Amino acid sequence: MVPRPVNRPVECWQPIVSAGQRAMDFMCKHGSKGIIGGGAVTGGAFDEVVTCWRDTLARYGKETELGSDLTIGVVTYIADPQEQGIKESKKYFEEDMKMFAPLGFFKGMAEQQLSNLADPKNAPTAGLPTIEAAVEAGAWLCGPPEHIIERLEELQDKYPGPEHVHVGCTRMGTSLDVILEQIERFGIEVMPKFKARKVEPT
Repeated sequence: MVPRPVNRPVECWQPIVSAGQRAMDFMCKHGSKGIIGGGAVTGGAFDEVVTCWRDTLARYGKETELGSDLTIGVVTYIADPQEQGIKESKKYFEEDMKMFAPLGFFKGMAEQQLSNLADPKNAPTAGLPTIEAAVEAGAWLCGPPEHIIERLEELQDKYPGPEHVHVGCTRMGTSLDVILEQIERFGIEVMPKFKARKVEPT
């Protein structure tokens, strides 16, 4: 690192995007930790990526729980009721798709769909992924604070290893006033539920 850190050792965190085995080998060999975030957030944490990460750590001598040494990203949009949140954030979801689908972050899209995505005339009838399906699958956490808390708790139960979650309420095209409102609501209405927990030593 340049400049060389004064305080060492330091933790190095690297995004996991393509989730290629060669990249994971490099990270685990050198002790880097992984972040499932950025454009990959919309797709949620894929089981196969988290499992592959754990298995790669094990090959380099580190037996861990599922999700250890990972930060998992989630997209959140707090609104009451959920239907209102879906309506408000649909445009952000669509802008996200325009940006990240061509990079492979929206799984299963055909070449014709990717082509239609950039065409305002064809996009509405191209059978593109919808925010409703993303919310149903848990890849886009949208709804009242209680719903966000519930889905985060499900994530916590599914992957016991992570100590950090990357919360993305700022998607493509989100205005500053919406970003600030979402951050404030998350801090006041969601975070205290998790900050109050005590971690028992293992």
